[in-house]
Amino acid sequence: MPTSISNGGRIRTNTPAENAYNALFNASQQIATKQLRLSTGKRINTAADDVAGYVTARSLSSRNGALNTALKAAGEATNITSVVQDAYDNIAGLLTQIKDAAAQASSGALGTDEKVALAKAAFRLGEQIQLVADSTVFGGKQLIGGAYTGSWVVGYTQSNSLLTLDINLATTNTTQFNVTNAGGFDINATTGSGVANFAGVSGLNLKALDSVSDSSLGIFSTDNISATLTSLATALNNVNKVAAYVGGIQARIGSQEDLLRSQITNYNAAISRIQDADVAQEQMDLVRAQFLQQASLVSLAQANQNPSAFLQLLR
Repeated sequence: MPTSISNGGRIRTNTPAENAYNALFNASQQIATKQLRLSTGKRINTAADDVAGYVTARSLSSRNGALNTALKAAGEATNITSVVQDAYDNIAGLLTQIKDAAAQASSGALGTDEKVALAKAAFRLGEQIQLVADSTVFGGKQLIGGAYTGSWVVGYTQSNSLLTLDINLATTNTTQFNVTNAGGFDINATTGSGVANFAGVSGLNLKALDSVSDSSLGIFSTDNISATLTSLATALNNVNKVAAYVGGIQARIGSQEDLLRSQITNYNAAISRIQDADVAQEQMDLVRAQFLQQASLVSLAQANQNPSAFLQLLR
């Protein structure tokens, strides 16, 4: 703290000038600090500005970066589930049309030619199901072929351990609704699930629709049509169950995305309160420091003139 000392008539130590110089130096230093803060928009530009605040702000920024990465991962998982959901909805619509064709074929009012035509049209719909299954791809992986599984880091705990969301659409996963995820969509296979296990229904083979002919109605015959309708209804129900399962995952991811966005916003607000400059306050302080600088210059000039007064005693 400066003290006002005149030193009487001594000129070797000009204390008033030193005090004025120190005040000028402090005011100039304050001006430089305020101008830096206004230029960068930050109250803390180096650790020396606020040691505790510097550490806290850097820690929060690191945490926020991890949450932004998790939000991106959650968005990618949402994309996956959206693609899968649309595919299953499309397949459900096609299966509904196939079931309607089978129901129409069960009518005794239709002749053999009409039933064959319905079977051939239904088989084309089955081929479209195959196309949907084959073309539902993300990141080079087929999503509903019965073997897809993927994991995403969608958050971090307080100790920074990872929170992982797993999506498993493999046909071996039988935990959802007690169905095999409607994974068997290979209608042209001669062996495997395409023949014996279409959409989780044992014995259902859509390729058999193409075998319906004038000489043999096959699965559209009077003896088989009831079992065909039951199998198609079960297959449709299985597809809808898996679509609901995927929808549940999508809802969970949506909730996580909302949480992450809210957390990121709150972290940004906390970082801003600690690190960012209050522009209005800094501007007021800058004006004050500039005034003190000008006043210190005047005082320094006056203090430097004081020793010259004693020259009168030497004349």
